[in-house]
Amino acid sequence: MKKSVLVLAVLGACANVSHAQNSVTLYGLADEGLDYTNNAGGHSLYAMSSGDAQGSRWGLKGTEDLGGGMKAIFQLEAGFNINNGKIGQEGQEFGRQAYVGVSSATVGTLTFGRQYDSLVDYLAPLTANGNWGGAMFSHPYDNDNTDNSFRLNNAVKYTSVDYGGFTFGGAYAFSNSTSFALNRAESLGAQYTNGPLTIAAAYLNLDNPNAGSAGAVADLGTSGADGSWFAARQRVFGAGVSYTISAATLGFVYTNTNLSQPTGTVYASVTPASSIKFNNFEINAKYQFTPAFYVGGMYTYTTSTYDAISGDSAKPKYHQFGLMADYNLSKRTDVYVQGSYVLVSDASDAIGTGLEFAANPDAAAPSSSNKQFMARVGIRHQF
Repeated sequence: MKKSVLVLAVLGACANVSHAQNSVTLYGLADEGLDYTNNAGGHSLYAMSSGDAQGSRWGLKGTEDLGGGMKAIFQLEAGFNINNGKIGQEGQEFGRQAYVGVSSATVGTLTFGRQYDSLVDYLAPLTANGNWGGAMFSHPYDNDNTDNSFRLNNAVKYTSVDYGGFTFGGAYAFSNSTSFALNRAESLGAQYTNGPLTIAAAYLNLDNPNAGSAGAVADLGTSGADGSWFAARQRVFGAGVSYTISAATLGFVYTNTNLSQPTGTVYASVTPASSIKFNNFEINAKYQFTPAFYVGGMYTYTTSTYDAISGDSAKPKYHQFGLMADYNLSKRTDVYVQGSYVLVSDASDAIGTGLEFAANPDAAAPSSSNKQFMARVGIRHQF
């Protein structure tokens, strides 16, 4: 009898270990709120909006122990709109992420599928929009994709292990075309953390994004509000730093975006462009008053240069201010209020390009002038 009990106990312990080593997790997040946007075609607009502070989503992720410090991993993540129940990311079933790969405790992780680029992985967490604030605080048109407006299809991605606080990685996304350079992408990034200090840098190159539905970036609009445009080439690089002092965290991020031979409706009607450049300078701060309550603020100054094919040039500048307060009702549910104001200056030469208008990509409707204010009250639940 005692032997039988002992055998059952051992088998039970083995079953528990096996379960711990091989697991599948269901997770998700639901973010819903009421938005107010002024100067929307000369009127004020009130609208329900899903996924502004964080994109509403559900997903599955899992691991299988292969032995020797190796694991097989996968993740499938779908975005959705709470307002109407529709799938996000242009109707793609797992539009946020979909990948499979292997992970080594000593070498790093190699994954294959639809994935984030290195700007999103390494640099965006130092911005307000990529950390605590969400889309309302993203840079004009999300021109640098730090708000994760698009992903990379057909991507092979490497992520290193942590070397004393230093991590790095990169991705290459195939065009899946006989024209190898048509709609492909390359991305690199690195981050170093030492106590209260974090430093990061990243780079992204897109060749002919949105050219063909099978390519690396294939779900863009035409206005630039999704973080990219139709262009022969889009290059983004940037660096940032954050430092925590007691309950306060201060951050600074710089990014540069260069679009060659852009086309599409944002460039408008009057003077087609040969190139458009953006320089984004962001400062942000967050103060954790209690474990359940924080307040964050940010300011971004963006310079842009619109070089027309005709030889004319315009250099509008963007000033963006944002403020947010968040309170946790529990470990998984919080309520928040946030507001953002965008002002475009020096835009007289940009009339007819589309860049003369205030450009908050999270606004319920585009501004019809050089300024716009937006506010939101929301609730967010994680599971």
